[in-house]
Amino acid sequence: MQINDELNIQVEKISNLGFGIAHHNGMVVFIENACPEDELKVKITKVSKTYANAEIIEIIKPSSHRVEPFCAMQKVCGACQLQFIDYDYQLKLKKEIVEDTLHSIGGFDFEVKEPVASPMTKEYRCKVQYPIGQTKVSKRILAGYYKPKSHEIVNIKHCPIQPEICDKIIDFIREKALELGVTGYRENKHVGDLRHVVIRSSIATGKNLVVLVINAKKSFKKIEDLANAIYTNFKEVSGVCLNFNPYKSNVILTDKSELVVGKDFVKERIIDKTFRIGANTFFQVNPKSAENIFAYVKDYIKNNYPDSTVFDAYAGVTTFGITVSDACKKVVSVESCKEAVDLATETLKLNEITNVELHNMDAEKFFEKELNTKGRRFNITILDPPRKGSTEKTLENVIKLTTDRIIYVSCNPATLARDLKYLLSKGAKIETIQPFDMFCHTYHIENVAIIDVTDVKK
Repeated sequence: MQINDELNIQVEKISNLGFGIAHHNGMVVFIENACPEDELKVKITKVSKTYANAEIIEIIKPSSHRVEPFCAMQKVCGACQLQFIDYDYQLKLKKEIVEDTLHSIGGFDFEVKEPVASPMTKEYRCKVQYPIGQTKVSKRILAGYYKPKSHEIVNIKHCPIQPEICDKIIDFIREKALELGVTGYRENKHVGDLRHVVIRSSIATGKNLVVLVINAKKSFKKIEDLANAIYTNFKEVSGVCLNFNPYKSNVILTDKSELVVGKDFVKERIIDKTFRIGANTFFQVNPKSAENIFAYVKDYIKNNYPDSTVFDAYAGVTTFGITVSDACKKVVSVESCKEAVDLATETLKLNEITNVELHNMDAEKFFEKELNTKGRRFNITILDPPRKGSTEKTLENVIKLTTDRIIYVSCNPATLARDLKYLLSKGAKIETIQPFDMFCHTYHIENVAIIDVTDVKK
């Protein structure tokens, strides 16, 4: 097999990165925008020792699960990799992705439950992060997503997976920034005023917090004029903040933000609790699907451990701890980001919750403190790590601190499989794995694994 070879192949399944998988003469072939059951004519674009990449030349016979994407930008944007597949079949494929990953990386077979569908499949994404650029000749401001495998901005006028008001706010920023002389960022030269626009939207209130990420260490008049113009022109905007990011890096938001006008948060409602979400705080991008996850965890604790003490590790704004607080005796929450802890403190007051104990410190230091001093143990630990998963040291400490169950919430099947493999090697047992579709039309899938550690030697 060589580059530019043309082949007729049939797609068998989908990879954990959303590529169609086929085989030809014993070689695995990965094809973008391919659906299982597709019969395709493809051209080979890359060949390695164990696999090849290919692009579609012709769909000879489409899969019965192929549909017309509802977004005209689906192929060039790269954000919704599976939008050409019907939604019910997306869920089936995501279940297979989780099971295949557990087998290939974790080394074990475990039948996961059927994924819980997202209540919203359009306008669900309530955190928008658009890179900003500018054309060389016309000087038009560009805002959108990067093309796949590039840093070329696709100028998106309408994105059907985010609230419609976000399109209007972004479009206003394009025009007003140009009028005020606010320049778009040029990554190769590290020049330009505006690097990103981040919008946090609330489904509960319809309000939006706009964050202008600027290539500067402090504010300046024309960017403040832009912030005030946004606030004045949109009653749906609760406030506009600046985030200062003068660094040569791919990090979008730094930890330094400043309110220009309005309020520096939006409120969101999860189950029966109200949360404040700020510019730098982590919060699930699909609140309605997140609500399903929180309800699932809360019901598990309420039905099985109603008198428990729950440890909410890497807590963010303590969403898990707060939502389960009336299903257990006590919650102990740990988060290193001060802004998140401050917002959690306000949320506790807002909801009149008195049985949640907040700690603003590094989780590893908290583990050491608890293990070496108080000797306190927790019936349940809720572990919701970032995409890279947990370290073995963290898992080891969590095992020592937990008497009954670890509830592991994961956005990455690969690191979930790796971490479960480690826990199983220590004597833990998997009780259930429940997927939730948090990111519709993408290959991503959220999982909640309930792990029994009662027989693990502490």
